[in-house]
Amino acid sequence: MNNNVNGNQNGQVGCFGEKERITDLLNSQKHITGMYNSYLCETETEAVKKCLSGILMEEHEIQEEIFDKMQKNGWYQTEKAEEAKLMQAKNKYSSSAGN
Repeated sequence: MNNNVNGNQNGQVGCFGEKERITDLLNSQKHITGMYNSYLCETETEAVKKCLSGILMEEHEIQEEIFDKMQKNGWYQTEKAEEAKLMQAKNKYSSSAGN
């Protein structure tokens, strides 16, 4: 008799599948990089800034790996931007940056 509520093969009730775990990882990485970015902006010591900057880059690399895995599995699809919208955004931000 199968007492398993969600049909999970290892008998654990309420466990997430791979897609849900990877989604949680991506959301966690977004939060982590946001926090390191805030800390980086608020530190005064150059050595600490350098250390936090290195950690932030590593966290971004982890986030990118997770994102790539999600895209390859079809779990995170992005829309292709229209050329006109790309040019509009480019012009908007180029002019505000003084270019």
